[in-house]
Amino acid sequence: MTRCTTVAVLMLAGLAGTGPVAAADAGSPARLAFHVSDGNYLNSFLQQGHVAAHLVLRSGLDPRLVVAFPAGDSGVAIWFDHTRAPIKWTLKGPLRPVHSRDGKGRTLYGINATVAVRAPELTIRHAVLSSIRVIRDYGTLGTLPAGIDTQPVANGTTMQWGRDRLDGAAGYRLALAVTDGEVHGNHVVAGPDGRIQMTVTALTGERPLAPIPETDLLERRARPDRSARDTLAFLSYRQKFLAGSWRFDTYFGRDTLLSLYLLMPVLKPDAVQDGLDSVLARLSPTGEVAHEEDIGEQAILDHRKAGERSDAPVYHYQMIDEDYLLAPLASRWLLQPHARARSKAYLAGDVGAPAQPGLSRGALLVRNLRLVLRSASAFAQAPDVAHLIGLKPGIPVGDWRDGATGLGGGHYPYDVNSALVPAALDAAARLQASGLLARYLTPADRRLFARASQMASVWHRDAPRLFDVEVPHAQAVTQVRAYAATMAIDPATALKALGTGGIRFHALALDTTGKPVAVMQSDEGFRLLFGHPDAQSLDRIAALIRPFPAGLLTGVGMVVANPAFCTRACRASFTPNQYQGAVVWSWQQALFAAGLARQLQRHDLPDATRARLLRAQHRLWDVIDATRTMQNEELWSWTYADGHYRVRPFGASGADVTESDAAQLWSTVYLAIGRPQP
Repeated sequence: MTRCTTVAVLMLAGLAGTGPVAAADAGSPARLAFHVSDGNYLNSFLQQGHVAAHLVLRSGLDPRLVVAFPAGDSGVAIWFDHTRAPIKWTLKGPLRPVHSRDGKGRTLYGINATVAVRAPELTIRHAVLSSIRVIRDYGTLGTLPAGIDTQPVANGTTMQWGRDRLDGAAGYRLALAVTDGEVHGNHVVAGPDGRIQMTVTALTGERPLAPIPETDLLERRARPDRSARDTLAFLSYRQKFLAGSWRFDTYFGRDTLLSLYLLMPVLKPDAVQDGLDSVLARLSPTGEVAHEEDIGEQAILDHRKAGERSDAPVYHYQMIDEDYLLAPLASRWLLQPHARARSKAYLAGDVGAPAQPGLSRGALLVRNLRLVLRSASAFAQAPDVAHLIGLKPGIPVGDWRDGATGLGGGHYPYDVNSALVPAALDAAARLQASGLLARYLTPADRRLFARASQMASVWHRDAPRLFDVEVPHAQAVTQVRAYAATMAIDPATALKALGTGGIRFHALALDTTGKPVAVMQSDEGFRLLFGHPDAQSLDRIAALIRPFPAGLLTGVGMVVANPAFCTRACRASFTPNQYQGAVVWSWQQALFAAGLARQLQRHDLPDATRARLLRAQHRLWDVIDATRTMQNEELWSWTYADGHYRVRPFGASGADVTESDAAQLWSTVYLAIGRPQP
C-alpha cells in the first residue's frame, strides 16, 4: 500500500440537469487530501468545507468507479464490463471540491476528478446513485430497489446520470466527460494514443457533516503517524465517527466504542464526548446499543417496507457485543483522576437527540447498565451454558465476526461471554461505587447494582472454562500437518513450536448444545485488555503467538482465526478468502498489543509468565512493524511461497468474499499504541 498527500487544483465542469458546477470552498484552509494505493484499488480522499468524498478506482479485469460521501452515507458508482486484459487506472491530479444547484435551486456538494486508463475501450455496464448500502448490495447481488435505477443521458462526449432522492429531496448527480477518446452509446473508445481520459463529476444533495479538525481531535502526545492522522481526521465528525470508507461511511456502535476506548489516551475531551454522545443518542428504550444506522435514501427504503413515508434514521440492534462495550468506555472516561466535576456535568446534560427527549446522559447510561446487569444475572446464579449470552433469535451474527460464517455456526461467542460481559459488570460496579450515578438510580437499581462486583467474579471465573478445547500432542501434530498441506505451507516451524505438549485454547464459540467451535482465535485480546486472567490463562494466551498453523502468527500478521483443529466443513468457513477467516485485521493486532502491555503492568505475575508475555509481545510487534504500510486498512490476507508469507490485499482475489476498506476507524488506534521501548 502506498499513500501520498495532494495539493488543490480547482476546475469547473458542466452537468446537465444541474446548474453550473463551481469550485467549492476554494479559499478554505482546512483541506485534507490523501491517496491510498493498494493492489488493484486506488483511493483518493478529500475533506474541505462542506465536501467530504472518497474516490475508489478498481483496476484489473473488472473495473469500477465509486465516489462515497459521508453526507447521508450516499454515493455514486459505475461498473464496467469485464475487459480482455487487466487495466490500470491513474488519477491525473488531486480531487477538486465543487458545488452546484439542482433544478429546484438546492445545493449539491461533491468532487471533480480526472482519471485515465490505457485500454482500447471501456463498456459501461451500469451506474447506481443512492445510499452506500444500495451500492454495496448491487455490487454483491446485482439487484436494485424500485425507483433507484437511473439511465444515462448522452451529450456528445459526456454521459450524465441524475435523479432526486426517492422522497423528492435533493439527490445525486454523476457525469463522465471524455477528454481523450470517443463515446459510442455505452462504449468509451480510446483516442489515437490508445488512452481514455475522463473528467468525473460526482455530487450529493445529502446534508454535509461537520468535520472535527485535527487540532480539536488529537492531543500532542498522539503518535506522529501522518497516514493514521489523515485517516482518523477523514472519519471524525461532530455528529459521529464513521466506521470506515468507503463501505461503512456512517455510524457503527462497536467501531465507535472500541476505537474511543483505545484512542482515549490521545483524544481531546470534546472528541471523546462527541463519540459517546453519538452512542447514547442511539440507545434503544431498553438500553441496547445501536449497531448501525440507516440514513438518507436507505432509511426511506426501510420506512417504505413498513408502509411509512419518512427519512428518519433507522437504528439496528441485532448485535449483542455492543451492549457490553459501552460500560467499560464510560467508566474509563468518567472515572479519570481529577475529572469528577467534568463527569458530573457531562452526565447531567443531554445529548440533544430527538429520539431521547428530556433524558440526561446519566439516565441513558443507567438504562444500558440496567440491561447489562439483568442479562448477566442468570449466569451469575447458575454458571452453565444455558445461561450464557447467546445470539438473538433468528439472527446468525452477534459480535464483530459478523460475516455469514464468522462464528462457524456458533451461538455463544467467546469474546462476549468471557471478556465483554464481565468487563461491563466490573465497570458498572466501579461507576456505582463512585457515586456519580446516585441521582439516576431507583431503589431497585441500587439493589441490582450492589450485586455487580460479585456477578463479575462469577463470569470471570466460570465463563472461559466452558470454551476449553484440548488437543493431545499426537493429534495436534497430525492436524497441523494436514492443514498445512491443504494450504501449501511448510509446517516445520509450526511443528517445532509445538514442542512435546498438546494444545489448549478457547473455542471461537459454542453451539446451542454447548459444543465448542474448535477454531483458535484472536479474541483473547479482549480478556487481555479488560480482564485480570490468572497466570495459567496468560500462559495459554501467550502461546497463541506462535507460528501458524500451530498458532496465529504469520510473517504478515496475526490471523484472527486458525481452523487447523476443527472439522473439514468448519475449515471451509475460515479460509484466507473469508472476511473473518485466516486473515489479518489491523485493529485485532492493536487490541492484542494493548492487552499485552496492560497485563505486563501487573506486579503479581510469576517470572516465567512475564517472560512468555514479553516474548509474545516482541513477536507480535515484529509482524506489526513488518506490515506498517497496511496499518490503517481494515484487513488483509496472505500468500505463501518459498518459505515466506506475503501480504495479499483483501479483495484482490476473485475468491475473496468482499473487499477491504482503505480507511478504517479502529485501525487508527496505533496513534495511541506503540511498540514498548526496551
